Parts: sequence; C-alpha cells; structure tokens
Amino acid sequence: MQRRTWWWTVMVALAFPATASTPLDLGTLDRAMTGPRTQVLVLGSVHLSEIEGGVPPGALAPLLDRLAAFKPDIITVENISGEQCDLAARHPSVYGPDYCAESDTARIATGLQIPAAIERVNATLASWPASPTPGQRRQLAAWMLAANDRPSAYAQWLQLPADERHAGDGLDTNLVALLQTIATRQNENYQIAAQLAARLGLPRVHAIDDHTGDNIQIKDRKAFGASVEAAWKAGRSELEKNIAIEDGLAKQANLLPLYRFLNAPERLNVLTDVNVGASLRARSAEHYPQIWVSGWEIRNLRMVANIMETFRERPGVRVLSVVGASHKPYFDHWLGQMQGVQIVDVEQALR
Repeated sequence: MQRRTWWWTVMVALAFPATASTPLDLGTLDRAMTGPRTQVLVLGSVHLSEIEGGVPPGALAPLLDRLAAFKPDIITVENISGEQCDLAARHPSVYGPDYCAESDTARIATGLQIPAAIERVNATLASWPASPTPGQRRQLAAWMLAANDRPSAYAQWLQLPADERHAGDGLDTNLVALLQTIATRQNENYQIAAQLAARLGLPRVHAIDDHTGDNIQIKDRKAFGASVEAAWKAGRSELEKNIAIEDGLAKQANLLPLYRFLNAPERLNVLTDVNVGASLRARSAEHYPQIWVSGWEIRNLRMVANIMETFRERPGVRVLSVVGASHKPYFDHWLGQMQGVQIVDVEQALR
C-alpha cells in the first residue's frame, strides 16, 4: 500500500510539475492591446448650488474653455438616469416617494411614460442628423424631459437659436417654462456639463449616478446618521482650512482657480481621509460608520460601471466626467484599472 502511494505521488508530480506562483496583475493585461485607448478626464466639482451668493456671470467661462480644449466625445454627470427613476418609482417602499424629480409635466405634454420616452430618445439619437432642424431639437428635448433626462434636454435647448426657443414640436408652454427655470439653476450638470455639450455640438450628456447600493437598511436611521456625523467630525482641522480657502475662491469672478484647488491631490487626500478614513477608524458598537463606507463604495463602483457603459461600444473616445469632488479619487482609481482606459491628468488639463 505504501509503494502504491509513493508511485501515485511520483506520477502526479510528473503530470503537474511545480511552478512558481505568479499573481495575475490585471493592470498589465492591456499592455499589448492593439485598439485605441479611451481617455477619461474626471473633474471634481463643488456643488454650485452651495456657493453663497451664486455663481457670478461668466465665472465658469475660463473653466469651460479648458474643458472644451480636451474635446470630449462623451460627458457624464452626477445625475440619476430616467431608467433608475422608473425603477425607484416602481419600488417606493425601498427608495421612497421623492427619489427623482417629477416627470409628470413632460408625461402629460408628450403622452409618454419614462420607458417609452427612453426608447424614443434612443431611437432618435441612433439616426440623429449632423444638422438637425429646430423642430427636431424641440421634439427631442421634449422626449428627453419625459425620459427624466433634464441635463440632456437643456443641452438641446441651448443649441437652438435664441428665436427658436419657444413652444412647439412636443414642447408645450409648461415644458418651455421648465427649461427656462433650469437655465437659472446653479447646478454643475447644467452650467458646466450641458453648457459644454451644447458648445461642442454633442446631442446629450449621460446620467451615471446610482443610489441602488447605498440605500442602507437601518432601523434606527437617526442613530445611524448621528454616528456617521460624529466620525466625520474627527480630524477635520485640515479640512476646515481647505473649506475656508474654497469659500474664498468661490467668491472670485473666475472660478478656474477654485477648480484647480478642488482637484489638487493634496486637497483630495484630506477630503477622503475625513470622509472615509475617519469612518473606518471610528468606534461604534453597531459599526454604523463602516456600514456607511460599504454603501459609499458600492455607489462609486456602480457609478464607475455606468461611466464605462457610455463608451462600451466606442473604444478610443474622450470622456469627461463631471462629479462631486469626493468621488474623484474613486473614479480615477477604479477607472484607471479598467482595460484600455487612460486617466487624463486633470491638473494638466486645467493649466
């Protein structure tokens, strides 16, 4: 019996010779790829609505000039897609009744529910002409509003000549009023992304936000919130200094220096440490801060996947992602690990 065991061991060794175990480095898989690399520029943004006194007229122009020089083929925004809005509406017990902005005004004007409107938009864009007529733009804008894609609708509205920005071709007076209201909103999705899309002649922007993974199921939500906030308060001295600098830069007539500061690695390191690092270091019997971090990372992972979906069939394009600055380190890190993706240095782009 011992001899048979010895002989079997020898046979196995000969069949499967021992080799040194080499870990697979996924980051090197695309070294020999033959196709073009997709370039992704992630712009960390402040939420413009939080700037005290609003954004001065023309303050974003120097920033838009730098971003236009990158010549993005695709622009993504931190906004929830109409598809996810429709999902949330079908599950109010999970997501609540006010997950997304209302789309009833556009539904009444167009007669389209969100799924039908999305189908109409996609079919239209599949054969979108190089020089659409004003009527075609108005019609597409109406369908985009019905699809709960307000940033894209506004981008179409901006591409209309001033005297063509009126009701007609699916846009009723209520939808025109909505677009006129959007024009006044201090929101980076409109004032940066949609403005840039219109300037470059892009037909749409892409909503990539996702809250399906951070809809944390906690019975005592008040205690959960208090625990996470307490964790964030730890070690905020350096962050408070940065916030003071940001507040000063936000009051200038040119917001480009603000965006350079927001996207500086040193500033992002401080923000991420307070946001996530402090949560992981916090002590909690229920582990609430750690649970929050899990939800935060799931959200970022799904947002990154949504960005990749926008260029899945278009390798080699240039992508601009406009997102809250706290997301930027995660986007750069995870997108940078994807095959065939090259992260563009935002500091260089903003010089």
